[in-house]
Amino acid sequence: MLPDDEFHDDLSASLEDYLEVIFHLEQSNRVARAKDIADQMSVQRASVTGALKALAARGLINYSPYSYITLTTAGRDIARDVIHRHDTLKEFFVTALQLSAEEAEANACRIEHAIAPLAVERLVRFLEFINACPRTGKDWFDAFARYCTRGARTSNCEQCLKDCFERNSAPDGKDDD
Repeated sequence: MLPDDEFHDDLSASLEDYLEVIFHLEQSNRVARAKDIADQMSVQRASVTGALKALAARGLINYSPYSYITLTTAGRDIARDVIHRHDTLKEFFVTALQLSAEEAEANACRIEHAIAPLAVERLVRFLEFINACPRTGKDWFDAFARYCTRGARTSNCEQCLKDCFERNSAPDGKDDD
């Protein structure tokens, strides 16, 4: 994860997308080719060439015409950061907001380029918290999913709270929080 002062907001969303695609191609093929990048991104080869030149000029990829493309260490770090932001956003949208995988993917792609590192870190912590806190968990998310589809309260909150308290009472009678 890049610290806030190293946030690469001078890199366009499009160039971040190229780094992300090159990273995934390297993972599967060890190297990337301009043709494969164009195919993955559904763009013309001329667009790929322009982007590759821009990324090479910034020292983020190793590139020369008609050769394989690989990420530099700096390019790989940025690509990993973009992928981390994307994956975190997608998980948040699916888990916390109950969006479909397709909706989550589309929204993560749009937001991943603009979200600050601190916000991503807080989303990660929030997801960890809601998965670990006994006051939330699967039944809490199921109730939220019902609320999203049906609106209004869909269960007996008082009984739910009582059940949660009984499930999570510490043996010594003290609450851990």
